[in-house]
Amino acid sequence: MAENKTSSAGRFLVAMPSLAESFFDHALIYMLEHNEEGAMGLVINQPMDIAVDEVLSQIDADYNGHSHPQAALNGGPVEPYRGFVLHHTRSDHRWEGEMPLAGGISVTASADILQALAAGQDIGGHLIVLGYSGWGPGQLEDELADNAWLTVNAGTEIMFNTPADKRLDAVTRTLGISYHQLSNNSGHA
Repeated sequence: MAENKTSSAGRFLVAMPSLAESFFDHALIYMLEHNEEGAMGLVINQPMDIAVDEVLSQIDADYNGHSHPQAALNGGPVEPYRGFVLHHTRSDHRWEGEMPLAGGISVTASADILQALAAGQDIGGHLIVLGYSGWGPGQLEDELADNAWLTVNAGTEIMFNTPADKRLDAVTRTLGISYHQLSNNSGHA
């Protein structure tokens, strides 16, 4: 379906302080889709207690490498065992099921990209994310109108080159503020 004119696809959602008592406390979400059928995004700043090496060993029984010690990310409360790879879109290679997004970013949920990582191939900047965040038709629009989320332009530097625990502050700094300066009365940037 076509993106709506107020789509958040390809942007970051910053959880406002009003979400402090929920799964989304201090969450930074990269939005994959947002249209009249609903919305879907991946939390990119909540590391899990599982290393990417462990995820790769579950995909490839022969994998015994230790070249991916970084933590997989908890992408959201929906389907927590479903995996996604957010990565730079490459002009020289396409993965099975790859979905190009905005700004040179793609998402892939097929095993071939994980097999390439397990084989030691350099796939470029990437994040391994388990689970996703989803909204039904109109739900995200209502939450945005209630100032539950701040929408901010996304950038690959923050996504791929900033440590997970620093991403939220890095995004709000692009607005000239720190996350702790946000109040429940903020709107859209």
